[in-house]
Amino acid sequence: MPETSGLRIPDYSGASLPNLVAELEWRLTGSAPSARLHPHLSDRIPEAASYVLLMIDGLGAHQLGHRAASSLAAARQGTLDAPFPTTTTVSLATVASGLPPSRHGVIGHFMLLDGHSHPVNVLRWVDSTGSSVVPDRRLIPAPNLWERLAAAGIEPLTVQPRGYSDTPLTRVLYRGCRFEGVDSMTDFVQALVDLARVPERLVFAYFPDVDISAHMEGFESESYANALGRIADAWELLSALLPPHIGMVGTADHGLVSIRKAGKRRIRRRHHPDLTLYGDPRSLYVRGPAERIAALGAEIPATWYPLREIESWWGPPGDPAKDAARQVRPDGAFLAGAGRVLLPGHMDRRMVGYHGGLDPREVEIPLLVAGAT
Repeated sequence: MPETSGLRIPDYSGASLPNLVAELEWRLTGSAPSARLHPHLSDRIPEAASYVLLMIDGLGAHQLGHRAASSLAAARQGTLDAPFPTTTTVSLATVASGLPPSRHGVIGHFMLLDGHSHPVNVLRWVDSTGSSVVPDRRLIPAPNLWERLAAAGIEPLTVQPRGYSDTPLTRVLYRGCRFEGVDSMTDFVQALVDLARVPERLVFAYFPDVDISAHMEGFESESYANALGRIADAWELLSALLPPHIGMVGTADHGLVSIRKAGKRRIRRRHHPDLTLYGDPRSLYVRGPAERIAALGAEIPATWYPLREIESWWGPPGDPAKDAARQVRPDGAFLAGAGRVLLPGHMDRRMVGYHGGLDPREVEIPLLVAGAT
């Protein structure tokens, strides 16, 4: 069996992102399809008539030590696990469904979908050749979180940058959810205050800038500090402005690790024509002949984990008749070594910050609570 020491395997029994979503859904409706948070975590969240769930993209728990994140660090009430792989599409699908990846079916940044010969980037809905792909609105199983909330009399809303209002990913994830686009941090805060004050609502707010700046310029950059500072100031302002009957909970979709140029291992397709490579740069999925996979493994700084091992990393199995399974599952995954990424030609080599693996810095995300004692 492959070595898993040093890896942070998500705890889907009550300490992961799907459990947080289930906790809020259960409080608002009395039921949820996933396990709720462990009591020592759920007890940190006050009861409320409506909730704001703020997702700060790319804010790993280890990043709260930054000087610009002081108000966020002060609000930290615990640590959760991001689902595997630790990437935005997987975590956003987890929120939209209230399910772990094993049950909602979104298992990577690039996925091999039924009916498509090339891996599909499900963030942008283009395939690995750059060709546009029609987004599959059935990718998230029905009923999704928003539909279940509405059926129970709870109004679901999301507040996000206006530019995301009609993207392919938005059309896939937010079926049944009212989208409120904003143009500035002032608008972001005001929209949340106005929308959340109505009882029996769940308002999902998404802030992408921490992730963008960490990807492109790294943790030491001014743009990263500025992004952290903006959302920390917004958290502090929202904590003061939201009325007492509104609960605000914050978290992230994943953390990041910095990768130097020397740690970026390119994988040229012409050298491995029999293999299909997809997933994420820190957890590369592979389909193909076993001997070809073994040959690749001998060349790259990574550890091979067969499908039977990684299935548990996606979460507990559900009912195959009900859960999404439109993706073609890999034969296994190569997890890149410390300080390494694996980069087929269709994956981005320009970045500084990466995620997708099981390094604790990628997996551990904060549980932030406004007003908790």
